Formats: sequence, structure tokens, C-alpha cells
Amino acid sequence: MKKTIATALFALAAGAVSPALAQQPGVELGVLECQIDGGVGLIISSSKDMKCNFSPSDNTFAPEPYFGVVNKFGIDIGVTEATTMSWLVLAPSSNIYAPGALAGDYVGASAEASAGIGGGANLLIGGTGTNFTLQPLSLQTQTGLNLAVGVTQFQLRSSSN
Repeated sequence: MKKTIATALFALAAGAVSPALAQQPGVELGVLECQIDGGVGLIISSSKDMKCNFSPSDNTFAPEPYFGVVNKFGIDIGVTEATTMSWLVLAPSSNIYAPGALAGDYVGASAEASAGIGGGANLLIGGTGTNFTLQPLSLQTQTGLNLAVGVTQFQLRSSSN
């Protein structure tokens, strides 16, 4: 039941993303995995810190640490513990990637629900010149009591600089 609710909420939020953005062609650059701090949803917004690690598909590049903030706007009610989220990183071509290139601001649709154990997903577009798409690899896993649907702003900064 809980997974069904989270899946339905994601479908609703994903429908809010422009079809052109959601269908943006891309080359797989690697996987971005983030640990997002727990926190309290303040009805119409929330802000949570995160630490991320990017694992490039191209073995000539080393894994990179990132940090940032996730801001959500819309309905966000409840409390969650730390959350783990993984994204497939896509770009129009592989030659635009360089260390630190994922740093930037992202925006997209999000949905999540928890009643004890729950999940959610965020489809985000942004980064350097808005060249990157962060596509959820799977539903995020989280614990708490929370309902959130709306727009997510994701500020990602390189820890290497």
C-alpha cells in the first residue's frame, strides 16, 4: 500500500515535468548517489543538506564528492530521517563531462510518501549550462511520516574545489 502511494505520487509529479525535458536524449555519464539529511516539512517548503558521490561510467575519471541542498516547494508535510537517492546522470554527449561539471542548480518534479517506511523520486534538469539530467534509478528509500509533492530545487556543489 505504501509503495503504491509513493508510486502514484511520483507519477503525478512526473506528469508535471515538460515532456521535452523528460524525453531529453542523453549519454549515460555515471551514477550520482546522495545521502539527504532528515528534517521537517514546513507545509509549503523544506530544505535539507546532502552529501553525494558521483561514480563516472568512464573509468579514466575518478569518483567525485559533491555536497549541496535540496529545497522543495509545494505540499511538504511531516518528518523524515536520512534518505538515500540514486540518479542516472545523462548528458547530450560524453565530451561535456569534466571533473566538477555536475556542480550547479537543478530543478524538477518530485513526489514522496512515508508512513514508517516509504519512498519517492525526483526527476531533475540542470548543472553546467543545464546540460545534465538526473533520472531516478529507483525510488528513494526513507523512514518517517511524510507527504510531499511539488517542485524540487537541487543545489549541487563540488567538494573537490
